[in-house]
Amino acid sequence: MPPHNFNDLRAAIRAFAHARDWEQFHTPKNLIMALSVETAELMEHFQWLTPAQSISLDAKTKEAVAQEIGDVLIYLTRLADVLGIDPLQAASAKMDINAVKYPVDKSKGNNIKYDKLQ
Repeated sequence: MPPHNFNDLRAAIRAFAHARDWEQFHTPKNLIMALSVETAELMEHFQWLTPAQSISLDAKTKEAVAQEIGDVLIYLTRLADVLGIDPLQAASAKMDINAVKYPVDKSKGNNIKYDKLQ
């Protein structure tokens, strides 16, 4: 049965690691390295695609991408858990910071980095 919310997901990942005695390996250093590898595996599916192709994935590629997104989410969730960081709160706080960096009136419709906005 899939988790119904983030706390259930975090608990399931924690239990999965505990059942395998993997806590000893789940240091922040190791988890961030694994997260980086999984992110690279996700990027690999898009490496040579055009922007249009990247939007219209075939079913096989989309399933492979979904599995890699799952890996990325698992490692990111585990890293946050090990460090005692609430990722939803962290994302919310970062969105507040980004709202100041990228005000709608200066950012709408462009991709200019905040330090280059006029």
